[in-house]
Amino acid sequence: MLPQSAALEFASADNLRGKDETGSERRGNPVTVVQHGRGETREIGRNSAEPDLSSEAEDRSLTAPQITASRVFVLDKHGNPLMPCSSARARKLLKSKRARVHRLAPFVIRLVDREVTQSEVPGVEVGIDPGSKATGISVFRDSPDGRVGLVAIELQHRGQYIHKKLQQRSGYRRGRRSRNLRYRAPRFNNRAKPKGWLAPSLQHRVDSTMSIVSRLRQWAPVTGIHQELVRFDMQQMQNPEISGVEYQQGELAGYEVREYLLAKWNRTCAYCGATDVPLNIDHIQPKIKGGSNRVSNLTLACILCNQSKDAIELSTWLTSRFAPTEAEDIAKRVLARAKSPLRDAAAVNSTRWALYSALQATGLPVSVGTGGQTKWNRSRFRLAKSHTLDALCVGQVNGVVAHPSNVIISKATGRGTYSRTVSDKSGFPRLMRPRIKCIQGFQTGDLVQTVVPSGKKMGTHVGRVAVRSSGSFNITTKGKTMQGISHRHCTLLQRGDGWGYEQRKEVGPVARVGLSLPTAKAGGFSSHTHSR
Repeated sequence: MLPQSAALEFASADNLRGKDETGSERRGNPVTVVQHGRGETREIGRNSAEPDLSSEAEDRSLTAPQITASRVFVLDKHGNPLMPCSSARARKLLKSKRARVHRLAPFVIRLVDREVTQSEVPGVEVGIDPGSKATGISVFRDSPDGRVGLVAIELQHRGQYIHKKLQQRSGYRRGRRSRNLRYRAPRFNNRAKPKGWLAPSLQHRVDSTMSIVSRLRQWAPVTGIHQELVRFDMQQMQNPEISGVEYQQGELAGYEVREYLLAKWNRTCAYCGATDVPLNIDHIQPKIKGGSNRVSNLTLACILCNQSKDAIELSTWLTSRFAPTEAEDIAKRVLARAKSPLRDAAAVNSTRWALYSALQATGLPVSVGTGGQTKWNRSRFRLAKSHTLDALCVGQVNGVVAHPSNVIISKATGRGTYSRTVSDKSGFPRLMRPRIKCIQGFQTGDLVQTVVPSGKKMGTHVGRVAVRSSGSFNITTKGKTMQGISHRHCTLLQRGDGWGYEQRKEVGPVARVGLSLPTAKAGGFSSHTHSR
């Protein structure tokens, strides 16, 4: 049995200068092999001198960090954040009636007999690894041996969904304008954009990240923020040998688009090889399937191939038109000239300064690090590649002692919709939504527990509910949706807050391999406060 502190009801357990369950003691360098108090560490006889970065840092890089359970957020009796504790400590506090459950997802407890003024709160820090499809957020505390990961959150973005809905709304409006008036000119683009404006699909990435940071500040004593200020050289991503004046000369330098494609594809159809025929510009990846007007996604096709391909995927169309071996050869030849899209890199480049400015507005100290620095730290400490582990390695890191075993996956789901009409793919009304959100005491987005007594769905299930007027609900749990669950079998656990929460296991450590990594010279990888 692991050594524990004194009984919770004793005065010594609540002594500010003793073993305080709301903060760490003032002691020497800790180790993480002994549980103490609320998951803090115990002195084992080492002095409190600063560690030797030259030798001990190298020894720590040879050992993979420990994988520990995620910590539990703790609030005092007035709702002020205290230091997170271990799950075992949280169970003891709840069992002894000294704490109550504040919320379930993410799990937060509230002490009923403790104020923040009576506790020692060293504080935690937040690391952010921005991404296009997902952003990694790590809550950690600093120790003499390095960072100790407490909570890991992966924020999934909805940029592509928002982009799709904006295009759909634009199409509906265009249809209304032209339905009774043919050849009506489109609305003129004379609306000025304010300074710092971002497209809604990009602004969402900044807003959702700031929403998570604001919530973390309510649940944990955040004292600093670390952001990976990543920047992609998209021209070098297309041409690794680019240099000098070539940065000022794009791919179409001296050409128009059609002339460039005629020269690139030798004035022949890219699919059937026809020559001396009229050629049309064709999208390799159809625009309706996410393709862009980028030159690398454009090719030349004869009229027959262009009309036959239409908006079909390249591989599907080639298989239906040519023999299997010939279709495979044509696909390889065409895709060899196509380049990977840069949509994700462009999204990160566009939002990095907006996110940095929003983080600075919180009033907390914000330090930044480069992507190369994060990769060097992650490889040095034998951590696998993931957004949450990258967030733990942002900036200047002395070491990584431990990281959580589970990752909270968070995604904005909204609180409903203003639209009362559901339309089909052509824009015609299909059904009407009810004007009230609350059905039998439940709303869409609530966290519920359902106990089904019989049938194929018999058992106990916990998940997000989607309500219907009939009282027959849908329950989404672990990526699966169960339909037709009666409201009589449901019990409310937590009201919806506009977010959906799931959990997954963190990726494991990587094997020790020989890597040629840059040396962290003085000032080379230093984390600093950036000014613009």
